[in-house]
Amino acid sequence: MNTQDEQLHVRVAWLYHMEDLTQAEIADRLGLTRLRVNRILSDCRSTGLVRVTITSRLASCVAVEQRLRLEFGLADAVIVPTPQGPDMVAALVGRAAGEYLAQHLARQPVSMIGVGWGNTLREAIRHIPPMDLPQAWVTSMMGGLTRGLDLNSFETAGELARRLNAHCSYLAAPIYAGSAASRDTLVAQDVFAEVFERIGAVELAFLSLGDLSNRSLLVRHGLPNDVTIASLKAAGAVGDVLGQFLDARGQPIAHPINDRVIGLPSARLAAVRTVVLAAGGRNKRHIIAAALRGHIPGVLVSDEETARAAMALAQAN
Repeated sequence: MNTQDEQLHVRVAWLYHMEDLTQAEIADRLGLTRLRVNRILSDCRSTGLVRVTITSRLASCVAVEQRLRLEFGLADAVIVPTPQGPDMVAALVGRAAGEYLAQHLARQPVSMIGVGWGNTLREAIRHIPPMDLPQAWVTSMMGGLTRGLDLNSFETAGELARRLNAHCSYLAAPIYAGSAASRDTLVAQDVFAEVFERIGAVELAFLSLGDLSNRSLLVRHGLPNDVTIASLKAAGAVGDVLGQFLDARGQPIAHPINDRVIGLPSARLAAVRTVVLAAGGRNKRHIIAAALRGHIPGVLVSDEETARAAMALAQAN
């Protein structure tokens, strides 16, 4: 670019960005066509003469969303700023997940929605406005706890169905059977045939992830007494999805607990059209990284610091 052209580019950029003139006004002042002004402004951005900086703290979240899409092949990502208090993460991530799900269903209704359990999903459902999907079904994708918690898979599926005015299907069984053999016997019963058929037909799975810390509801309330965290870690586990423990590559670990799960096998999530994972907090960075490496989510909803840490782990391993 010669000096004369550079001066013209600077003048156009100054009038547009600093004096807030329209492209038509700049064209009249400088004796140019509007098309020429438009091309000059485009050249200013592409050459770096003009750099646009978004000062909102959400700008860095948008950048992480873009990286997740490009580097991990996600269909979408929603990243929120990380709050100062870790106890606020589930509420903020849950709210973002609920808003995302509502927008997704408004654009693209589905007939079969599968749901997991946990604090983040409970928070998400609270932020889903009432909708009218009377032809849709909501089904729990895993068994539940034998004790009454409002975070249980039964309550989660029921509340989501109420919000959507949809039908509800429960997997009325515990998360884990006593053994692999008893699990096979249980799921073979005719009473479970219809619900497993629905689980197999899920088009959108709305799930969370669990880690191996005491913050995990599964660790605190759901693990059988004969299964220890030490044995899970020794087998390479970094966390769970649908009660099934995964290694750092996002693959099921070789541990008897995974053969006792009553629910959809994690390997079959690949056949689900849209898998939305909502999970945040630094304690979940390893299991989120594993899910990314295993190509489990189509959509990830998380907080910025956790997402950045998970991406670094996923790219390092």
